[in-house]
Amino acid sequence: MTRLCLSPLRALVLIGMGVPAAMAVNASSTDNPDAACAGCHSAIYDSYQRTSMAQASGAANEGLLPGEFTHPASGVHYRLFLRDGRAWLSYDRPNAPPERALKGEQELTYFVGSGQRGRTYLFQKQGFWFESPVNWYGKQRVWDMNPKSLNVREMPFTLEVDAGCLHCHATSVQQSLPGARNHFGLQPFLYGGITCQSCHGDPAAHLASGGKAPILNPAKLSPSRRDSVCLQCHLEGETAVNIPGRSLAAFFPGEDLSDYVTHFVRAGELGPEGRATSQWEALLQSECKKKSGDRLTCTTCHDPHRSPSAEQRVGYFRSRCLTCHGTPSFVSKHHPDQPDCSGCHMPREKSADVAHEQLTDHRIQIRAMLSLDQGAHRTGDLTAVGGGPVSDRELGLAYFQFAEHGDVQAGHRAMQLLEQAERRSDEQADPDLHTALGFMEQLSGDRQAAMREYQAALRANPSDSVAAGDLAILQARAGDAKDAVAGLQWVSNHDPADTSASMDLAMIECAIGNPRAAITALQHLLEFSPDDAKARQALAAIESERQHCGR
Repeated sequence: MTRLCLSPLRALVLIGMGVPAAMAVNASSTDNPDAACAGCHSAIYDSYQRTSMAQASGAANEGLLPGEFTHPASGVHYRLFLRDGRAWLSYDRPNAPPERALKGEQELTYFVGSGQRGRTYLFQKQGFWFESPVNWYGKQRVWDMNPKSLNVREMPFTLEVDAGCLHCHATSVQQSLPGARNHFGLQPFLYGGITCQSCHGDPAAHLASGGKAPILNPAKLSPSRRDSVCLQCHLEGETAVNIPGRSLAAFFPGEDLSDYVTHFVRAGELGPEGRATSQWEALLQSECKKKSGDRLTCTTCHDPHRSPSAEQRVGYFRSRCLTCHGTPSFVSKHHPDQPDCSGCHMPREKSADVAHEQLTDHRIQIRAMLSLDQGAHRTGDLTAVGGGPVSDRELGLAYFQFAEHGDVQAGHRAMQLLEQAERRSDEQADPDLHTALGFMEQLSGDRQAAMREYQAALRANPSDSVAAGDLAILQARAGDAKDAVAGLQWVSNHDPADTSASMDLAMIECAIGNPRAAITALQHLLEFSPDDAKARQALAAIESERQHCGR
């Protein structure tokens, strides 16, 4: 798992881009933006540097955990190691037949994950940033595939790095360049780890005044804005929908998270088993939160500036509980021999979608309830986390995300809601809405309606690679090879993680009698995804002329 993520080093790591390794990874204390805070807040600074948040990301060679393992399903052997001060991942498939042979290595640039729960690594190709296919699981102290790739048959090498995900592991995340969410050019973020500004905002005026000008104190914000500081990273939901023109990566402390994204869960979902329920979702179900209301927040129990040691942990969290349950009669009668409150009331439960990991159950139940069915009942309508009204657009896009994975009923609901949203004039320039409707129309067999939706999406956002790729396929089926080739070439160049675009481009080029162009498209695909069996087979067939292009 990589939800948690090492020291807040200056992350000007440009290895792999032609910059010498010594220049790329050497960082001094002045490179840490929090160092400016240490003069006045030394105790907080020192304790915070030891937290998982402060250690959430950094230079790969500074945080490399050497290791190796063989993945049974794909037969690929992975090894992580240092060479000449740089971090590397090697991969090979020993004793494989020629058609499945695989051997290579990739330089790693950053690590993501404190290592307490997990760690992975990021690398770049031509300015596009990807996540390593392997992951360190800290609790079990094992290397394995990342949670989404446990059973893959081929090496997954195009796992895109998303700015919204990086937002919870690094500071000053950069906006992606047009065309792909993982195209950051030289670097995806400026500082490793979660720094002071991630919760306290821009410190420039405070520092310039020698500490006299105020700085953002989350505790003094309204409850929703106060909670948003934590929830920007500690709320996931079962699915999430961005507000038009907004993204989580642009959220800044002091703002309301609901102005950026809406998180949804199933109304009938119970228990943490089956899905890694985020802490806030579970806390909202607790009697503690229901009775305390806005008075209870994350920092009621957690000090963001320090983490208690293993020896301190039981006593620290017990003291948090006793602030509300600390009457002498309660303390003397309620299990005086068992000081670990969380062991009974917040047990760690397994989660099916986060490999090798358990998560603390923040529902804070009484022990008698723990014998109830713990299964995650994914029934009922989608509802926004915390309740409150949502637009047809937001709810429709939430259902659409389930429809993409084969949920037919969710597809019907998504279509109804999105069509209602589209009829409103303020939704006409919404690329996400049009792309989703285009996909649904395509599934229903109405190609002309789908093409109109994709074209509307591209008018609103010419860099929408999903809409461009799907439109190109429909154009090819309509006999418009010229526009189809142009569209797929654009997607292949601007979003190489979409390997299907390069494959489709190669097949169309071959079909219209351009074998050299087909070969170029397949070689481009294999540069980013070297274990793609279909691409390797197609390339071998065209190069050997077993597949005669133009017929």
